[in-house]
Amino acid sequence: MTRFLLVPGRGVPFPNHWSRQWARAHRGYRWAPEPSGPPYVADDRVAALQTAVAASQEPAVLIAHSAGCLTVAWWARRFSGPVAAALLVTPPEGPPVPREPLPFRSIVVVSRDDPHGSFAYGRQLAADWGGELVDAGPVGHLDSSSGFGPWPDGQKLVARLAGPA
Repeated sequence: MTRFLLVPGRGVPFPNHWSRQWARAHRGYRWAPEPSGPPYVADDRVAALQTAVAASQEPAVLIAHSAGCLTVAWWARRFSGPVAAALLVTPPEGPPVPREPLPFRSIVVVSRDDPHGSFAYGRQLAADWGGELVDAGPVGHLDSSSGFGPWPDGQKLVARLAGPA
């Protein structure tokens, strides 16, 4: 059985954010860590993700938004575990982030007009991480403020990652 771990960004997603809706709609989706407000402390987030990943030997699909993508990259540099794949949605520009290939399949979703990270930056991260790039078009930060609630296209990406390689 596959586990699904939601890796939040630096803030608490609004109730209508797609990640919150997915957590409510799917019993098997768990936060890693539970969303909390700023400041974003990478070491704390990575440690919480490690705790969640290490809690079971069942394979996990990580579903990260914004700074959560950075958490996943830092986790992969420091730890290993039963992670099968990751959906990495709109990684932001900011502090230096590991650029080596991730040791699991990944899809990196990049927006053409994300105020937190350019398309070129996201495309380069996808290449560096060895992930498949998904051009989401002009969708802002792919969050509540840019009009994204349930995001069914994202659910399809998760289903692809959860299926056979």
